[in-house]
Amino acid sequence: MEWVYAFNFLETTIAISVSIVFAFISIFLYKNRKLQFVLGRLNILINFFAIGFFVYSALNLPGEMEISEKGIGGLIPLVSIVFLALANKAIKKDEDLVKSVDRFR
Repeated sequence: MEWVYAFNFLETTIAISVSIVFAFISIFLYKNRKLQFVLGRLNILINFFAIGFFVYSALNLPGEMEISEKGIGGLIPLVSIVFLALANKAIKKDEDLVKSVDRFR
């Protein structure tokens, strides 16, 4: 039996690495909410690419006896997408609040 890991594929390694870098960069961009929002959306797209590649590679794995050995690692980008969407929602809410306060000045 041959073990197949996500990091054996260059595309997934790049997608996951870029996603991690964008997440850490956007954490420290709290003063520039617009760029933080754009990086969040871009990160969501990258995670969709990673999910697509995980599904593609999982469907093309040989074998499949009685028990599936594909693991749940392909679901991690899905969890990341949910948290990124929640973060973008909070960023947008914060940006709207700042805009509404600026109207009163």
